[in-house]
Amino acid sequence: MSPEMIALTVVSVSALGFVLFIAYRVLPKKLKPHVYSEKWMDIQSFCKDKTAWPQALTDADALLDLALKKRKYKGKSMGERMVSAQRVFTNNDTVWFAHNLYKKVSADPNVRLREADVKTALMGFRQALRDLGALANPRDEQKKGEA
Repeated sequence: MSPEMIALTVVSVSALGFVLFIAYRVLPKKLKPHVYSEKWMDIQSFCKDKTAWPQALTDADALLDLALKKRKYKGKSMGERMVSAQRVFTNNDTVWFAHNLYKKVSADPNVRLREADVKTALMGFRQALRDLGALANPRDEQKKGEA
């Protein structure tokens, strides 16, 4: 092989490697629902005790933020990532309610939480995680069972 051909091959392989690396870094990752399901079950265990509700909101917010980051939604803060993902969410208002309730709890740990608000927030977080593919959707599970 001539030196020009070797140089061309090296440059081509390097360029292909660079393109694949960039594609790997930019494209969203597929989330692993079993990992998120385990964490979600842990969050649900906090719901039994009223004093653990703030921890449930904190962990659910962190789990959603992790899913947004893994799916490569742009933004420096979680709020910015939620804006980037708002077209994916089936109920954007509930997700924002949940995030704002979390922020209220993190700012004042002694805030009084109503059970209905905590349930609404956790349902919002759960639906957002389903919309992102982090948690299995019950409709998808039914389709698998029918097939």
